[in-house]
Amino acid sequence: MSALALGAPAVTAHAETARPAITWQKCPSYSDDVLRSWGLRDTDFPKFKGLLGRTECGTLSVPQSYADPAGKQLTIALTRLKATGSRLGSLAVNPGGPGGSGYLMPIDLVMTGVELNNRYDLIGFDPRGVGASTNAKCPASEDDRPPPGPVTEELARTVYDSVIRSNRACASSNPGFFGGLTTANVARDLDRIRAALGERELSFFGVSWGTWLGTVYRSLFPERVHRMWLDSVALPVPRVDVFTQVRAEASDRDFQRMAGWLAERDGTYALGATKAEVVATLTEMRRSYDAEPLTFTDVDLTVEGRLIADMAGQPSVAWPELGQVLKELKDATGPTAPPTIKQIFGEQPPPPPADAPERRSQAANLAFFCNEDSGQRTFESAWNAYQKRLRDFPVTGEASVFFPRCAGWPLPVQTTRLRHSDGSLMLSGHLHESPSPYEWTLQTRAAIGGTLVTVDDDMHGSALRVPGCVAKVIDYFEKGRRTSTCPGVPVPDSAALPAEPLLRQSLSDRLGATG
Repeated sequence: MSALALGAPAVTAHAETARPAITWQKCPSYSDDVLRSWGLRDTDFPKFKGLLGRTECGTLSVPQSYADPAGKQLTIALTRLKATGSRLGSLAVNPGGPGGSGYLMPIDLVMTGVELNNRYDLIGFDPRGVGASTNAKCPASEDDRPPPGPVTEELARTVYDSVIRSNRACASSNPGFFGGLTTANVARDLDRIRAALGERELSFFGVSWGTWLGTVYRSLFPERVHRMWLDSVALPVPRVDVFTQVRAEASDRDFQRMAGWLAERDGTYALGATKAEVVATLTEMRRSYDAEPLTFTDVDLTVEGRLIADMAGQPSVAWPELGQVLKELKDATGPTAPPTIKQIFGEQPPPPPADAPERRSQAANLAFFCNEDSGQRTFESAWNAYQKRLRDFPVTGEASVFFPRCAGWPLPVQTTRLRHSDGSLMLSGHLHESPSPYEWTLQTRAAIGGTLVTVDDDMHGSALRVPGCVAKVIDYFEKGRRTSTCPGVPVPDSAALPAEPLLRQSLSDRLGATG
């Protein structure tokens, strides 16, 4: 299906309304324990608190339904970090998700050395349904995680039935609110933020799902975009079945690169001297651990086939550490965990403090996906596709989702017509990444226009993590200079890198369809 064939927006994008007003108030404070839970070191606290001290926090009312602008209102929470130098305008930012909190993203960017704040007021916000904005929780759902071992059709049907019950309960608990969680409505909310700030045009930087938000905003309000950079570009046609399949294909491509890398270092990892040998070794490991899962007395971890599949699909920054893990698991028998397994999984991070604000909403993630999912949702379509992935990708296929995530979601699908325009836009696609495969960047460019930026790495959203690429992003926003390439995160040699947080996040999200 062409992205341009999707249905037209249900609401006129250019309807004139009175200028909305932001209610500015004192920003919330955060305990040191909360800051530590976000990964900040004690030495970072003074800088964070200094930036928070000059941040303005506000709220803005928006309609729950733009078809009924005078009806029920929602609250959008936003922040503004004013430019420190000669000001060019306002630059809104979004970290992805869907369901990710962007409220403190302006501070996050400055903390990591991204100096966009010199010329721009940085605007952070929590989309509707997230964090400090109006949100709602789904009723407690059943645990859909399968037990260790291969997924049988009977087990998959049990999970499918559970997903249907959970999705129906969530949507029906507050259908008016959950039905309004669409990217188009967030784009309209963002345009109200622009108007309330008194800006004729708005600049925007988005990552992952944030790129879909940027794509929709540019399609609805093309004349209101100053400059826009979208990194790790999302699928331009919201179909969860396609999303799952293309990600699985990209994950296997990345594993083939990993297998070649491990083969070149057979003296270190002993998994095979050729890529074919490494693939054969890991295929056998996945099958044997499915047949006989392994547990340890000193680490709360079950090693089974899905774990091997998940490890095989990780980006290159994790390869040195994963190579060592796989080497140890090749001959592991227990009862105690091998040293690298114990190092990575032995001491889990503590849960966030009770006063920590929500930085990712699972309910919003579900609603945004399912309200826009125009793909197949039957058990048969998902199960048959999963079985084909197991055949096509014998190492990584088991890590893919085997059920239609939006099965049973009862609210109507809402689509947005994408529009091609000539306004300033940069689209950075990462050649080897799997969360947002490179082909999605090419498809989005064909649908809406823009300048293609190719990043030679496999890292999701690395444009603001590599100094050379950061410099090009800043140069674009400050001077309008375009580029066709950006340096990426290099493939490591054999020196182990601190990949534990990446591994833990991947494992915790294994069955999720996050963006």
